[in-house]
Order: sequence, then structure tokens, then C-alpha cells
Amino acid sequence: MNHAPDLRGRTAVVTGAARGLGTGLAHRLAERGMSVALLGREAATLEAVATTLPAESHVVEVDVTDDAAMRRASDDVARHLGAPSVVIANAGVAEGGPFESSDPETWRRVVEVNLVGSAITARSFLPGLRATRGYFLQIASTAAFGAAPMMSAYCASKAGAEAFARSLRAEVGHTGVAVGVAYLHWTDTDMIRDADRHTVLRELRGHMPAPARRVYPVDRVSAWLAHGVDRRSPSVYAPPWLRLAQVARPLFPLAVDLLSRRELPRLMSESTFDQTGLLGPGGRIEAATLDRSATGSAGGAPERA
Repeated sequence: MNHAPDLRGRTAVVTGAARGLGTGLAHRLAERGMSVALLGREAATLEAVATTLPAESHVVEVDVTDDAAMRRASDDVARHLGAPSVVIANAGVAEGGPFESSDPETWRRVVEVNLVGSAITARSFLPGLRATRGYFLQIASTAAFGAAPMMSAYCASKAGAEAFARSLRAEVGHTGVAVGVAYLHWTDTDMIRDADRHTVLRELRGHMPAPARRVYPVDRVSAWLAHGVDRRSPSVYAPPWLRLAQVARPLFPLAVDLLSRRELPRLMSESTFDQTGLLGPGGRIEAATLDRSATGSAGGAPERA
């Protein structure tokens, strides 16, 4: 296991920092004496977060799926705070519902933000991480362990993000850059609270074993992840007991298949599983971007946020 040097005075970058886990991580890293770059789609919300941090910070409003904008963001962070020693690819969105009736643009956007956006984040900040021999942390999910029905875009994107980070680790390890994957379970964010309003996702969680249904507060999850940053861990589990789930991972697809074949017919006869759309305030911002892009494509070039 790689042990990090003292993080005080160093620079961290957190994407999706406007709320939820991103904000929690920004606070944890700032408490360690790091300067923190807050990246996201909502400048005013990011600025409000920055005012609460006990360390120097810098806000960059940016879409993580925009290659050119992310390159500019990397240059901007370097000018204001210096080369990053920690980069956390946290930005993510989710939607739920039957795949067949899912909106293609919404489905694609989940993959673009969660997987492609993470790769663009890594590409944009790798030069700085090489200079500092830093640490890149990919936020994944237990969705990478066992794909769940009605969550095809989210599960595919998180499994892809895990595979991307593992591939990147093998590729850059010899340069001194460490790469970690964080496996999260249910975390008390706006996105998860929004999910419980929808039958499809409420039923999905309700049919899990009791320990797996528990929702963990952001403050605790961010503390577990920050500890992983301290240790430059290749795998970070939040909660820590998820490490045990890795042992049983080969069995998860079979368990999901059996449970789905038994329960889905009954649930679908009792409830209408409508599409949730992109979840949470962050998801609604992404949805608005899709709407503007669709309007733009009808009458000219698509609008970029």
C-alpha cells in the first residue's frame, strides 16, 4: 500500500463539488490543509461551498464531458492553486426505469457523465498528477458489483468507471501516480433522497437484505473516502464492510437474476415502473442541458453549457 506524504499545502480537485458527497469531500480535504478546486455545473452553489471551507479554494464552472473546457479548467486550477496532488472524479448522475422505454439521450448522458466525464477528468489532470506523483480517486459504486434491473445506464457506467480506473492504475503506476477506486453504497445525498420518491428505485432498495438497505450520512462516507486518500488506497470501501462483498462478487449476478425473475413480475403487475428522469438537483440541471441541446439542434448548433 502506498502512503501519501503530508497533504498540507497541497492541491486537491473535486468534481461534482456543488453538493452531497463532493461538498463533503471538499471539506474533509480542506480540513487536512489542502487547497481545494471545486468543479461543477453551478457556479453560485460552488461559490457558496467555497465560502465554508477552512482553506484556500478556487471555483471552476465546467461540464466534465467537455474535453476542451476541462483542459482549460486544469490550466486554471494550476494557475491559481498549483499542480494537484489529489484528483477525485466524483461527478455523477443517475436515472431509473425499464431500459426498453428509456429516453436514449437521458440514458446516454448518464454514461457520458459517469464514465466519459471521469476519463476526461483523468486526462485533463494527469500531467499535474505526474508532476506531484499524486493520487487519482475514481468514485464508483456497488452497482459495479452486481448490475441491478431498472438501473442499466447507472450500472453500466459505474462498472465501466471501475474498469477504466483499474486500467489507468496499471498504465501510470510506474510514473508514481496512484489510482484508487471508491465503492459506495447508499449515501444520503439529494440524488438518493429523490430516488426514494420513485416506485422503481424504492422497490429496488426495499428488496435488499436489511444491512444493504442502510443509508449512510455524507459526513461519514466522506470521512471513509478521505482516509483512503490519506493512504493512497487502491480500493476504498464506504462502508468498510463492503470489502467483504468483494469475496462474494462472483455470486451477485446469479443472485440478482434469481431475485428479479421471482419479484419483478409481481412488482410490475402491482405498480407502473415509469422512467425517473435524471435524479436530484444536479440531475435536473443535466436534464435542462439536454433540453437546450435538443432545441439548439432543431434550429442550429447545439448550445453548450
